[in-house]
Order: sequence, then structure tokens, then C-alpha cells
Amino acid sequence: MLSSGNVRRSSFGVRGRWAAGITPRNLSWIIADHIAISERPGGYAPNHRKVRRQEEILWLKAQGFSRILSLLPSPHNLHVYDEFNMPWVHFAITTTEELRVGLGQIYNLLATWLKDGDKVLVHEEELSDQLIGIMAGFLLWAGFLPTGPEAITVTERLVSRKLNNAGRSVVAMVPNIAPPEAPIKVGHKGFS
Repeated sequence: MLSSGNVRRSSFGVRGRWAAGITPRNLSWIIADHIAISERPGGYAPNHRKVRRQEEILWLKAQGFSRILSLLPSPHNLHVYDEFNMPWVHFAITTTEELRVGLGQIYNLLATWLKDGDKVLVHEEELSDQLIGIMAGFLLWAGFLPTGPEAITVTERLVSRKLNNAGRSVVAMVPNIAPPEAPIKVGHKGFS
């Protein structure tokens, strides 16, 4: 269920106008300069384009992202992250039960990366309510916000959309997850 990528050198020598890449669609910062979410680099299923995927990964590298957490049910894009020397972890979530069981692992992984100073992109196929709910839950679990309703409200503002029941149900799972062993701290910037 959890896998991570081997890092190797990229064979893509892009120069000129596209060397800095393009911003992934629907990118939203959850914790400024530390954790962002977006749809899958390159776009979701019918709209996925190889060139756009490469440009978006170039942008991620140019912006200093050091990790990608893919929550796709399939291993799409993972080989490309390797080609671009971009460390990744894939946590396949295909059912609500897998999400319930794996949420603590996801949160602990994000907490470790925050502690290490990593800049992380978390993505699913699209910017789904489940993904937004996972991140609202993280803000609650990590102690950045004291209640589920506050975590939902703040996250809705960060992504500029309302969270439906699928996302809210993820936040409702958080009280059943063991809290972090130590307080989680990030730089002075806090939320975006």
C-alpha cells in the first residue's frame, strides 16, 4: 500500500522559456512554503498530457519542492518523478477503510517531512473533497487548529471552495487517530 521511489538523474534538458515549468492546476498551499495540494501533475485522466506533466514537475523542482506524496489508487506518474529526480511516496487509497487505516501513517509522514524542512506536494487525480478533507484533518491532528469545524473552515478558505460530506467525513476520523508524539512546528509563516 505504501511505496517510495528510487531517485535517479533526469534525462530532460529543458532550456529557455519552459525551463521554469508551469504551476500545477489547482495548486493551493495548506501550510505556506511547506505543504501544497493539487491535481495530479499533467492533469487528471482524460485531460492528462505528458508535456504538461513534465512542465509542472519542472515548476515543482524550480520552486524547491523536495517530496511528492501521491494518493492515487494507481501508480501513475511515479516513473516520471524518478526521471526528474523527485523523491516520492505513493500511498494508494482505493476505499474508505484504507483511508481510515492509513490516515495516521499519512499524517505521521507529513509531520516528519515538516520537521525535516521538506517542501511537499500532496496530490490525487484531481483536487477532490477527499484530498481537501485529508489536509483539513492534518491541520486538526497536528494541533494547528483546535476543532474540526475550524479546520474545515480554514481549509475551505485556502482552496477557495466548500467541502462536501466526503471531505468532512475524513475530518471526523481524526479523533480516532493517535496524536503526534511531539508538537509539530513549522517556520514563522504558518498558513498561507
